[in-house]
Amino acid sequence: MKNTPKNIAIEKLFPFEGHPFKVQDNEEMNALIESIHEQGILSPLIVRPKENTTDEYEIVSGHRRFRAAVKAGIKEIPALIVPLDRDAAAIAVVDSNLHRELILPSEKAFAYKLKAEALRHQGKRSDLTSEQVAPKLATEIIAESDNTSKDTVKRYIRLTNLIPPILDMVDEKRIAFTPAVELSYLLPEEQTMLLSEMEYGDCTPNLSQAQRLKALSIQGLFTKEQLSAIMSEEKANQKERVKIPAERIRKYFPKDYTITQMEETIVKLCEAYHRKRLRDRDSR
Repeated sequence: MKNTPKNIAIEKLFPFEGHPFKVQDNEEMNALIESIHEQGILSPLIVRPKENTTDEYEIVSGHRRFRAAVKAGIKEIPALIVPLDRDAAAIAVVDSNLHRELILPSEKAFAYKLKAEALRHQGKRSDLTSEQVAPKLATEIIAESDNTSKDTVKRYIRLTNLIPPILDMVDEKRIAFTPAVELSYLLPEEQTMLLSEMEYGDCTPNLSQAQRLKALSIQGLFTKEQLSAIMSEEKANQKERVKIPAERIRKYFPKDYTITQMEETIVKLCEAYHRKRLRDRDSR
């Protein structure tokens, strides 16, 4: 029997749990909303029955159309209902989006991770149990389907270990991919220290610095002092800066002040000092 679309109430539809791709409210979304107003939803969503429910569904393909329909005030959405389990649906979610032209590093990282976990759960090879399916096999399958290398897949998955603010910097191209992979080996608290240092110094680590920070972390030698020493190194094309270790001035600020707040206060004090010097000069 041929599967035909069914109109489903919008409140009965839910995004796929762990969906790794960002649905952004941008110009493309506005154009999609306008298209839905004029022509309706031309391509039905693909959904699967939600576990432990009788009439609720999880979206496998069509998250952008769903978001646009919600914003357009549509009450029902046409959808094809397919009987997929969680792992098969996760693989379909990834495969239906990886062909997109523009994919952020964070999106690809979490997509590869989601698919790898699903493949391991499935036990894709009949001669292996799910417990025997090694990560290596999962990455090989992903690499083949995405026309890349298994090492590249592994490196992208490493990015999921970055704390969100640093991963955002990778998406924004403020931190290059290769140094970011090295930084993913730092403990979360070490990454938080690094983030503070980057904000204070308005700088990001290059590959050499990232590799040395990784080595310190693995050896259990990562400290604020070591971090500051490495990050304070002058790099090519780096602007001249005045750098003051936070420890030297922390006592002059409230305990809850961030590095950014301290910097802003110092700049305001310098501006006030400059105005005073001008007044003193003019009064002579």
